[in-house]
Amino acid sequence: MQLGTEPLIYIGIFVGVLMLVEGVYLVAFGKSISLNSRVNRRLELLNTGLNREDVLAKLRKELDQHKGSRSIPLYALIADKAQKANIAFSPQQLMLVMLGLGIAAFVGLSIATTAALPIRILVSVVMGVGAVIFWVNSKAKKRIAMIEEQLPDAVELMVRSLRVGHPFVSAINTVAKEVADPLGSELGIIADEAAYGRDVSEALRAMAERLDNQDLRFLAVAVGIQQKSGGNLAEILAGLAKVIRARFKLFRRVKAITAEAKWSGMFLSFFPLLALIAINVMQPDYYDDVMQSAAFIPACAVVAVMLAANFFFMRMMVNIKV
Repeated sequence: MQLGTEPLIYIGIFVGVLMLVEGVYLVAFGKSISLNSRVNRRLELLNTGLNREDVLAKLRKELDQHKGSRSIPLYALIADKAQKANIAFSPQQLMLVMLGLGIAAFVGLSIATTAALPIRILVSVVMGVGAVIFWVNSKAKKRIAMIEEQLPDAVELMVRSLRVGHPFVSAINTVAKEVADPLGSELGIIADEAAYGRDVSEALRAMAERLDNQDLRFLAVAVGIQQKSGGNLAEILAGLAKVIRARFKLFRRVKAITAEAKWSGMFLSFFPLLALIAINVMQPDYYDDVMQSAAFIPACAVVAVMLAANFFFMRMMVNIKV
């Protein structure tokens, strides 16, 4: 049995599938959907000529469309992450993307490899579904991290707006115009909802629960308490901004301290696989003798279990909550 360069071909096709899903996403929704855009998506849509009500309806639909799709068996794996990432694809469109990526992977495997038809079908399905899951998870992780980084500056901007005499809704609207995505569009939705009569603290609480962010929960609670009992909201938010910034600095410090252990665990888990691929590329017949042994498959299974256990235990050891 010779593997040759086929593992590299599989890796290349998977990377190509990942790039394809990002390309389709940007083509379908334009540059405004990218988190790298300096102008947030809400303002981009308003600049196209849509009125405020239509933009609010469009953005709210994107925010809520993944919530009711958890009953779909395969989609349930990514529903929560897709909601946190605010994926503009609808659940049906995302399922079609999985199908399209699977077909693209099958075509690539058929052209570049000599694997049997059942293997190509199985690998294509795994690549199509796995690429979408990996892409959605990475989008959600990046978006939540950006919101956590933007939040202290946004709260401080609210404080400055409140101190010059603006009402809280106006302060949120100011932040929504000044801050880039993802937080800019999120706060813009809250400002628009408040303009149409929704309670601001309720809207903030809903956003905090949807994004599962503790700092946003603090903000929602602070605003809710001030609305019921009164007080100087600017001073409350100024203190909250300091707490959020201190938590963020502590989180970054913990992340830096645990980075070595995290990357060590990843290296120890993936290096044997990379070494296996490299050996088979340089000398395809290296394992031919041992592959005929009855203990080869059980030994491979034991090694795979030990590598997986090492990976997950190392992640558990460095996953420190702040």
